[in-house]
Amino acid sequence: MIPSDLPIDSTAKFPRSERADPSERARETALKLEATFLSEMLKSAGFGTQTTTFSEGGEEDHFASFQRDAIAQHMVRAGGIGLAEHFFNAMMETHNGR
Repeated sequence: MIPSDLPIDSTAKFPRSERADPSERARETALKLEATFLSEMLKSAGFGTQTTTFSEGGEEDHFASFQRDAIAQHMVRAGGIGLAEHFFNAMMETHNGR
């Protein structure tokens, strides 16, 4: 199981060393993939869409995307929907040559 206490930060770099544990990099990547998927699903569902008279410009869309990304990251930290586990297992199978 992928631990839920791993930080998810889209600006974070991979582990500091080239010799870092491949499973740790795979976990981080799997969590980021799930957060990206959830953010896109929130966008498709219309989360953060503004329909007021103040929403004439496109600036609100930029802020809404930050909000969706933050919510998606919190969802993954709270356990997500299980995609990260599948992504992680697939990456490890590929890495191990199965």
